[in-house]
Amino acid sequence: MSQSDRADVAFLFLGEMLLVPHLWPIVEALAQARPDLTIDVWISTSAHEELLGEWMAPLAAARVRLRRAPGFLQHATLGKGQNPPLPAKLPMLMRLAPALWNVPVTVCAEQTSLWLPRVLPMRSRFVFTVHGAGPLNYNRDGRLRHASRLFVPSDYLTEDHVAHGIARDAIAVTGYVKSAFRPSVTAVDIFPDARSVLLYAPHWQRYRSSWWEWGHAIVEMLAAQDRYNVVLAPHQRLFERDEEALAYLNRFADLPNVHVDSGSFAMVDGSYTQMANLYLGDSSSQIIEYLARPRPCVTLDTPEMAWQPDDYRRCGAVVRSLGDLWPAIMAAEEQHPLYRDVQSAFAIEALGDAGNGAPRRSAQAIIDLLSTS
Repeated sequence: MSQSDRADVAFLFLGEMLLVPHLWPIVEALAQARPDLTIDVWISTSAHEELLGEWMAPLAAARVRLRRAPGFLQHATLGKGQNPPLPAKLPMLMRLAPALWNVPVTVCAEQTSLWLPRVLPMRSRFVFTVHGAGPLNYNRDGRLRHASRLFVPSDYLTEDHVAHGIARDAIAVTGYVKSAFRPSVTAVDIFPDARSVLLYAPHWQRYRSSWWEWGHAIVEMLAAQDRYNVVLAPHQRLFERDEEALAYLNRFADLPNVHVDSGSFAMVDGSYTQMANLYLGDSSSQIIEYLARPRPCVTLDTPEMAWQPDDYRRCGAVVRSLGDLWPAIMAAEEQHPLYRDVQSAFAIEALGDAGNGAPRRSAQAIIDLLSTS
């Protein structure tokens, strides 16, 4: 690549589809604020290409380029936005490194890409934008410390980041970027009858999830009732850990008041947390996204769950016995006034600005970083 073809900023869309809503609004905001910048959007699969390619037209006046990373995979049978099998990440990054080495700023939303500045003398300065709003998992190898900037939605975990070796002046509070993303599905699109919508979204990590102990019993309970339209949308990675989960859930997919989603883009773009009237979950940060607009919430604490998200459990009834679940669901709307103020305060604390300003602040932080290159 010649110097004239070099990008000013690179965005890495190399991971799961759940990362897209945390990155794409920043691409749009940066292209709008600085249409003179050359922005490379690196993608790893044809599923990413089909989805993001549709959004490129409004950026035609800007210099945004969709580029295939080395090891790019074609997936002819996947639907638009469906979570695809990914190429091996580390080999892809090593082959991509020469193209990124001299790009002034590289932006990613997954920690694997931070292996590049961790192990190579990259001239590019890496920006890591946190996806999700809950506690961040720290890797002992110190990858996060090699990001020049860490974009966080609020100061909720700033002291925790500093305690893990992140320089305080490297942390930029931007607000919650995903809040500016446009959901793709509404309740009218998937349910023939208008009822309140209950979302069950168990986490994928067993020590944090209600799925392995109670999941089947919960699904059968929800399928047998007719008060709610039910969305069964576990974290996408749950299907990697429980290979029988999809076949089990699909047994209920033909019910008119049950919608099963195992991998569509609606699982990750905020569609279900926007439409839900009651959230049933355990430890996913989707709880916080849902509470950006406070509504009834029931959290599950099974005997095997080792992770104790105390902040989440202040936001609604906590069920520790399966026999107490349906009464908690039935009482959730009436009891919601007891939790509304706590929910609102927690959402503001964790998400910061959940309006449309986060992408603009993120774009400005990138522009500021460019100015010091």
